Amino acid sequence: MRAKPYAGLQIDTTRDTQAMSQAKENANHRKTARAELALLVLGVASLAFWGTARVESIFRSRAAVREFNALDLSPSVSTDSTRGQGGANRVPETISSPSDGKKVQAQIESSSERTDVPLAVLWIPRIRLEVPVLEGTDSLTLNHAVGRIAGTARLGEPGNIGIAGHRDGFFRGLKDVTVGDTVELRTLTGTVAYKVDQVSIVAPEDVSVLNPKAGPSLTLVTCYPFYFVGSAPRRYIVSASPPRAPEQGVLSASIKSDPFY
Repeated sequence: MRAKPYAGLQIDTTRDTQAMSQAKENANHRKTARAELALLVLGVASLAFWGTARVESIFRSRAAVREFNALDLSPSVSTDSTRGQGGANRVPETISSPSDGKKVQAQIESSSERTDVPLAVLWIPRIRLEVPVLEGTDSLTLNHAVGRIAGTARLGEPGNIGIAGHRDGFFRGLKDVTVGDTVELRTLTGTVAYKVDQVSIVAPEDVSVLNPKAGPSLTLVTCYPFYFVGSAPRRYIVSASPPRAPEQGVLSASIKSDPFY
């Protein structure tokens, strides 16, 4: 009988199997390392983008406040919010001479034609917040300022002025505002002082907080919770009114059913 070739020869495959297993493990480690590196780079890039945007937002806000201060020649404080609208073509009452009056009038007329000049500056001493107030609540506006909510009273009109801001931006500090705190709204015609009389949390659909009240008032709105990840489900409301609000009728305002932002 003819013997089969290689009969009795044993081939040891253990070493080859171990080498293949090690190679696969090394490949998996390399993939994991590349994924971790990609995530790290993405995280650093996102943080850098957020930081750059935040710094740019602060610088633009301060520049807007400085520009407004250059126009504001009326430092007097009033508790009457029915004075002329900030940014309108009205000369402040504290003009000392006809030449100064012409200069201020020209500045106001010029600012009313530009969208980058604030309507007013909001100042909250407790949290040391000084921020420009612009028209509207779109993302671009709220990235650089706070904005008047459409449908609420305009600055200088009797009624409830609604102002919105981002919870992770200029209105983050509202969480530290308490009842009795002072809030000032400075326009080109003067400064109106308010006192916080209520802090509340409502649903986005509850726009009753923006309804006209018995006297002049100011309502600050931001999202809540402050540190919620994603679209916040509630709204944080700071309501304020002048310490001595005059007894008078208020104009009706059409409040839109808007979740603000």
